[in-house]
Amino acid sequence: MNPGGPGSPGLDFAKYVAKEVSPAIAKEFDIIGFDPRGTGKSSPVNCMTAKQTASWLAMDSTPDSTSEVTAVMKAAQNISKGCLRYTPRIAPFVGTPSATQDLELLRSALGDEKLNWLGFSYGTSLGTSYIEKFPTHVGRFVLDGAVDPSLNSMQLSLGQAKGFQHAFQNYAQHCIDEMPCGIGNSRSEITAKVNRLLAQLDVHPMATKHGVRLTQSLGLGGIFTALYTTDLWDLLSDALDQAFHSDGTGLLELSWMGADQTGPSTFGSNMQSAYYAIDCWDLPASPGAAGLATAAKQWSRGAAIPEMSASMSWSNAPCSSWFAHNPVLPAPANSTTTAPILIVGTRFDPATPYVWAQALSQQLTSSTLLTYEGNGHTAFGSGSPCIDSAVNEYLLRGTLPTPGKRCAA
Repeated sequence: MNPGGPGSPGLDFAKYVAKEVSPAIAKEFDIIGFDPRGTGKSSPVNCMTAKQTASWLAMDSTPDSTSEVTAVMKAAQNISKGCLRYTPRIAPFVGTPSATQDLELLRSALGDEKLNWLGFSYGTSLGTSYIEKFPTHVGRFVLDGAVDPSLNSMQLSLGQAKGFQHAFQNYAQHCIDEMPCGIGNSRSEITAKVNRLLAQLDVHPMATKHGVRLTQSLGLGGIFTALYTTDLWDLLSDALDQAFHSDGTGLLELSWMGADQTGPSTFGSNMQSAYYAIDCWDLPASPGAAGLATAAKQWSRGAAIPEMSASMSWSNAPCSSWFAHNPVLPAPANSTTTAPILIVGTRFDPATPYVWAQALSQQLTSSTLLTYEGNGHTAFGSGSPCIDSAVNEYLLRGTLPTPGKRCAA
């Protein structure tokens, strides 16, 4: 199995899943996790020191002056250079094609005729790659939070920009209807207050209880993190309420959570380096500064929270000057496998929009799409008995749900 990322290790994730799956699954299967190339205990790739990583995450992610753009692009270039400086024997070989070969080696080493797979988010990209390269070895594959392999980095980021905008509005509506959250009486009021906060942070970073000032980028990081799962929506409301009263601690802690940051300049893993090392190699080069600026303006035009969409464009800056790229260009998935594949899509998934699951299901002709009509990133194991039951039935018996099956939130 693979938890996503790219850049997330899988050993601890497997331990977690082994405790969460149904007793029948635990009895029938060995739950096997691995740290993909460049992550965790698999000779981690390092492109930034911890101090450099913290500085990068805090840097203005919506530069609006020549000096700010220059600073962002220079820092972005240094990430690529750092990979070759700190781990030159690893960095060129951590892309998804290489990891796909590793999956085949793992299958062979385990003595399994077929590979059974549970992949989330980026784990669906790795799973799709395996389905294309080793069609006769495909067993029961669950692809939850599907990525459309035909899209380049900017197209992927645009989809996420739209997804997170929608997710924030769903959060704000829930805040009004269910909590009450105390940060506004309407979606428009909450949105306006967040826009004022982000504008303030762009000029005057906010004090926190950790001795680190909350920049706009870190504030956005906190919001993005919380929108990944409804489990964090209450924390987001508390954090925004704190920030509206000049305390950035809550948003900073949410940002740290998403980046696996354990302190002002300490991290629990190399996830930030591994993310860029894998993602930037996998896809063609992103545009330079002018192209990123143009996209940022286009994507933020008309968006409820413009800075969220603009930052999605600028997040591609490191891939503008990466040292090498996959020679195979993005294309629709193409496989001769006849194995039944289960694709799970969440209607309001911010990070892997539902349209990507629909697209991948059309590309993989032996697949069936299972829809969760809810919020959050990925669905299996997130509290939906309907989703969990359908996935368990498929894993245990190979029985796909009825085409078009939808599970209510």
